[in-house]
Amino acid sequence: MIFHRLKVGFHRLGSPPTFHKLCRVLSPWLWAGFLVCAAIGLYQALYVVPPDYQQGDSYRILFIHVPAAWQAMAGYVIMSILAVIALVWRIRTVEIMTMAAAPVGAAFTALCLATGSLWGKPMWGTWWAWDARLTSMLVLLFIYLGIMGLYAAFEDRRKGARVACILVLVGLVNIPLIHFSVEWWTTLHQGATIRLLGESRMHPSMMSPLIWMTVGVKLMFGAALLDRARNDLIDQDRRKNWIRQLIGEGATGDNA
Repeated sequence: MIFHRLKVGFHRLGSPPTFHKLCRVLSPWLWAGFLVCAAIGLYQALYVVPPDYQQGDSYRILFIHVPAAWQAMAGYVIMSILAVIALVWRIRTVEIMTMAAAPVGAAFTALCLATGSLWGKPMWGTWWAWDARLTSMLVLLFIYLGIMGLYAAFEDRRKGARVACILVLVGLVNIPLIHFSVEWWTTLHQGATIRLLGESRMHPSMMSPLIWMTVGVKLMFGAALLDRARNDLIDQDRRKNWIRQLIGEGATGDNA
């Protein structure tokens, strides 16, 4: 029963008009949720939480850095799940979503590296160190960029997506390396501050803005992913009848 429902859901998702409508409906709500969460999180991070007794106010950039780092890795895991679905069921809209996730994930990875460097300069005395965590995150950025480049190298979008999906699954090995790098090797980067199992080392007053920012970043990822996927779908199907009908409906609505 569960497998049948999944199969039906995948087939519905495979319909370009249905997928386009779903993206168009969900995206504004995700963007609105992101703005609300980000506003609350940034306000608390900048004005409510007190300065750190060692780092002063410079630690506040971590309320952007940490959610961006988490989402860079979570985005890759999501992309890998989509890649498996795309390779097994050959659903074109899922292939599009997989490829649309790469530039969004790359943006969060670049944001993580940039904010980490801004924090590292006053704390470590250098913008960059060939630390295990930093280096593995840089590798993640290169993997994202490699997926984007490989996909763009094919004129046949579907063939390019399938080949790039294989690279996505190969690159998945880097995610546990990033996560456990601070435990497996001696690094400058601090260890895990927040633990799902066990006691967290972050002060309770800092948890609220971090949670708000984390939720906001996840909503932003979802909104950006749906927008990119919808635009890519329209670009691929711009000569098909359902796009012409969609344009016709929009023109009729404007005239009304």
